Amino acid sequence: MFTKSVEVLDTTLRDGAQTANISFTLNDKIRIALLLDELGINYIEGGWPGSNPKDEEFFKEIKKYSLIKAKVAAFGSTRRKEFPAKEDPSLNAIVKSDVEVAVLFGKSWTLHVTDVLKIGLKENLDLVYDSISYLKSHGLKVIFDAEHFYQGYKEDKDYALSVLKTAEDAGADVLVLADTNGGSLPHEVYTITADVVKNVKTKVGLHMHNDSGCAVANTLMGVLAGARHVQGTINGIGERTGNADLIQIIPNLALKMGFEVLRGKESLKRLKEVSRIVYEIAGLHPNPYQPYVGDFAFTHKAGVHADAVMKVSRAYEHIDPSLVGNTRRFVISEVSGSSNLITYLENVGIRVDKKDPKLRSALAKIKELENRGYSFDLAPASAILIALKELGLYQPLIKVDYWKVINERELAIAVVKVNGQLEVAEGVGPVHAVDIAMRKALQKVYPEIGKVKLTDYRVILPGEIKNTESVVRVTIEFTDNEKTWRTEGVSTSVIEASVMALIEGLDYYLQLNNKKLKVPEVNN
Repeated sequence: MFTKSVEVLDTTLRDGAQTANISFTLNDKIRIALLLDELGINYIEGGWPGSNPKDEEFFKEIKKYSLIKAKVAAFGSTRRKEFPAKEDPSLNAIVKSDVEVAVLFGKSWTLHVTDVLKIGLKENLDLVYDSISYLKSHGLKVIFDAEHFYQGYKEDKDYALSVLKTAEDAGADVLVLADTNGGSLPHEVYTITADVVKNVKTKVGLHMHNDSGCAVANTLMGVLAGARHVQGTINGIGERTGNADLIQIIPNLALKMGFEVLRGKESLKRLKEVSRIVYEIAGLHPNPYQPYVGDFAFTHKAGVHADAVMKVSRAYEHIDPSLVGNTRRFVISEVSGSSNLITYLENVGIRVDKKDPKLRSALAKIKELENRGYSFDLAPASAILIALKELGLYQPLIKVDYWKVINERELAIAVVKVNGQLEVAEGVGPVHAVDIAMRKALQKVYPEIGKVKLTDYRVILPGEIKNTESVVRVTIEFTDNEKTWRTEGVSTSVIEASVMALIEGLDYYLQLNNKKLKVPEVNN
């Protein structure tokens, strides 16, 4: 096992902010920076002072906060060819930002030197040396990002290495190898990084982009080759297809490769929380399939998988989900076995014998309904209601005698007769109107219904089901401020499907809160 540590630089606020359709406000940047500091990130790249007023303001504002561990870094480029270092606007903007750390990028690919900067190869080395020396003379720690290093190395190894050695001679504290266009593959990264580590004395770092889908793998291979500084963003946001995802890199380094990262195990437990908050601030939906922290990362659907995991968790789980702040979930579907359904029932306090034929009957009913357009992995509460009915545990608490909705222009009126009670309500839409009318009728007998709120409403068109008419699937999420649940309705009518999901959601709440619910005892 390795005992050495790897330091982490987060560039969510700079490279991540360059993601298409993402725009952080100043308050967003401060909030994310404080979150990263709490997580234990070593360096937070706050932005590029001199490129825009918001980044300049960030460096002023973050000074008002006492960070626990992280050092805030300012980003910039080597000096322009027409300016000496002491007069270069970009370098002086970094100095004026009053940070302890500068991240400076320079060209290491001859193509960029001759065809983009349009200068000589020796002149580019002078830009690198002068810029780093100037920042070091102001007492800054300098992390040098060798832009397009892997591409440059493959075309002109000697020149790419000369750029690094020039940065080293100028006093750079870290030499970062950047796969800027994301085109390198893991075996190339390992070979090239290992050669760099042998040829320089300074700490080597990595900055990977995900254009070939290898950013995380490339980072890990670079560390195996000897790099001890990694850069990336939370959730892998960034230019084009994104940067290396620190949410994946960090647990791989700590749990799989034995490196000391961040603040140890306690930091790892916050990864899911940090991932979710950054998604929220960025205005993005969390990726449920994201490794380690996604809602489905430890979700088991196939019956064989669920049964095995219940017996031995590592049979289908590469780590304990709690190590990264996640949880294990089981879903019910047409490919599920009885183990999935048993787990759901146990979660609501109902224990059932796995050999009970009624359980098999419930599972058969669930699979039949999935064949007709339901998706119980999205709405497990509806599946639990089916199981309660098949197991003989269900109590008829809601009897819908009649419902009708008048929906014209901006007018939505619902008329319902529930448990013999006739009620009329007006809402902002047909579902809202039915919800109000149902509650008015039910609260006369079940006042606790007043605690239940609708928190999400989704309509999905799964298409034609078994040569029948096209159907609509409606999923509604509810909460009573203590727990949440989702139910589902399927029909050729979106309003009817909505009413079905609504009724089941209220029914589920009443069933589980029904004191008359007789839970069977199971012999171990």
